[in-house]
Amino acid sequence: MTTLPGPSPARPARPAPPGPAETRAPARTPGDGAAAPTMRAWRVTGPGEPADVLRLDEVPAPVPGPGEVLVRVRAVAVNFPDVLLARGEYQVRPEPPFVPGIELCGDVVTLGEGVPTGERGLAPGVRVVGSAIGVLSELAVLPAAAVHPAPGGLGDAEAAALTIAYQTAWFGLHRKARVRPGEHLLVHAAAGGVGTAAVQLGVAAGARVIGVVGSAAKADVATAAGAHHVLVRGDDLAAQVKELTGGTGADVVLDPVGGGSFESSVRCVAFEGRVVVVGFAGGRVPEVRANHLLVKNYDVLGLHWALYQQCRPDLVDAAHRELTRLADEGVVRPVVVGAVPFEDAPAAVQRLAGGTTTGRLVVRVAA
Repeated sequence: MTTLPGPSPARPARPAPPGPAETRAPARTPGDGAAAPTMRAWRVTGPGEPADVLRLDEVPAPVPGPGEVLVRVRAVAVNFPDVLLARGEYQVRPEPPFVPGIELCGDVVTLGEGVPTGERGLAPGVRVVGSAIGVLSELAVLPAAAVHPAPGGLGDAEAAALTIAYQTAWFGLHRKARVRPGEHLLVHAAAGGVGTAAVQLGVAAGARVIGVVGSAAKADVATAAGAHHVLVRGDDLAAQVKELTGGTGADVVLDPVGGGSFESSVRCVAFEGRVVVVGFAGGRVPEVRANHLLVKNYDVLGLHWALYQQCRPDLVDAAHRELTRLADEGVVRPVVVGAVPFEDAPAAVQRLAGGTTTGRLVVRVAA
């Protein structure tokens, strides 16, 4: 099982009562001659490769329960957990058939019971971003706490790619590592979604950013995101980091890869450095040697962002406000390298599974 940053499962969608989208009409009774409203949704039919197991189905439209929000989906960002969900390898394993997709941009249709209009900026018609499993569909229900107004400075595709990557990078750098201006920040997978977010946020925080990429072909993406130096992953990574930092090493490391990347990081982390572990996209979970922590008094810090959404939504709200400010000022902007039609969603998820992508892929659901 591979652990990666991502949301917790949403409850299965309930059939929606028919009626205008912005109202709660009474459910029709059987035999009254009216068909219940439906929507299109991509569903995983069983474990396997995304291109093989994703099926476009017509399913009952959902309706929000208490504390939930119904959203008409504009765009869905593709994340590696979508690959793992299709393969049955994610830490959350819904029963097939189920709808994947874990972050979106869309418009509020209606608010469930107990969600006051205007609270946290939510109201019918407001463009929003949000994160929950089960959004690769034309309509989606999310917990109200997981939905925020979309930054006005971002288009739909960019806004769809904001929540998970930038919240993860924000919490990693500011909540966990407490990065300070002038420190050296080492970012692994710096051309990926979390990586480009961490590079942009690190530069915004005044850090000196060293990006690590898997191949020379990805270096330009990390450079464009703002990295001061870009290294290609290899056996001499620790030596190169020490050379770039004048021998002191990296003060902060953000690692979504694990395996050899983590092992290189602890060889080049600075005295009182902080290594933030956010996932194991490389497929191997490394061991943390407790005795080695004492060599340079460094810390290894774990980060599963979704737990903040569950346990401290107030901190998620505060981070979203800051990310909105930075996006509206043009300081951060998700690196969207491709946007595909809704009908081509399986190919986009499969492309991410290949491990050769940079930046973010987005599925356009509606204009």
